[in-house]
Amino acid sequence: MAGRAEAVKDPSETGSVGTLDFGDIVDTNTFEQILEMDEDEEEREFSRSIVYGFFEQVEVTFKQMDGCLEERDLAQLSSQGHFLKGSSATLGLTKIKDSCEKIQHYGARKDESGSPSNLSEEECLRRIRAILKDVKEEYKDAERVLRRFYHDAS
Repeated sequence: MAGRAEAVKDPSETGSVGTLDFGDIVDTNTFEQILEMDEDEEEREFSRSIVYGFFEQVEVTFKQMDGCLEERDLAQLSSQGHFLKGSSATLGLTKIKDSCEKIQHYGARKDESGSPSNLSEEECLRRIRAILKDVKEEYKDAERVLRRFYHDAS
């Protein structure tokens, strides 16, 4: 699915139905399920509240994860990875979900796929640090396309 351009109809544009190309950033099928719950397709209050709530959660959780890296707290990193994995999956943010799942596994001193491993604490922290850097970039991409979908220029 990576690299495959996906588009979703954007009926929130006044007087027209456009498409927004999410690329491989957002799984269109999952996101459309959230959009179906909007009562007003112009305002999109329900889906907007979920998406913008996710933005707030991510910012707070990334700060907590940075602190946990400094404190070398693998268990808390695993827990926060698990938390963001679920939130991002709900919105169809597959790359973020996959990265957070890896953080969850490394925080539990498992390998990337979740199988038991002999990875040292230091190696798990090193890998989480690298993944966290990547997932922050993935988040910026997702935030950009979702804000554009909701016609938010910030």
